[in-house]
Amino acid sequence: MLKKVLIAIMALVGAYYAIEQSAPVAQRSPESLPANAELIRAISERRTSYQVQGSGTVTRVLSDDNDGSRHQRFILKLESGQTLLVAHNIDLAPRISRLDPGDTVSFFGEYEWNDRGGVIHWTHHDPGAQHVDGWIEHSGKRYK
Repeated sequence: MLKKVLIAIMALVGAYYAIEQSAPVAQRSPESLPANAELIRAISERRTSYQVQGSGTVTRVLSDDNDGSRHQRFILKLESGQTLLVAHNIDLAPRISRLDPGDTVSFFGEYEWNDRGGVIHWTHHDPGAQHVDGWIEHSGKRYK
């Protein structure tokens, strides 16, 4: 009897996992994604316009990009060793305060592949409600 119950539970868990994994990433809640798994896959597949969640360690804080919309920029290193540029729109979201090399940052945004590893952007709300809202978390605060 116990064996049948365990098999039924495993079947339900497997079915849930299969349904969750078949949903487009942009429609999944960020909390349902394994840390950096979608991002690492997006990098290896050279994807663009791909919604991902991840986290990494700040290796370098760059000057703001003030051409057009203003962006706070920094380089993140993933546990895989890959690096990414994060371009956080500070015309639409608050600036991340006290961001320093060595800090851990989590994010939900759009990945764009490039030959340096890629860029994460759309880490803010969309005032036009045409794009899924993104965010950045740093030191217990969510910036969106």
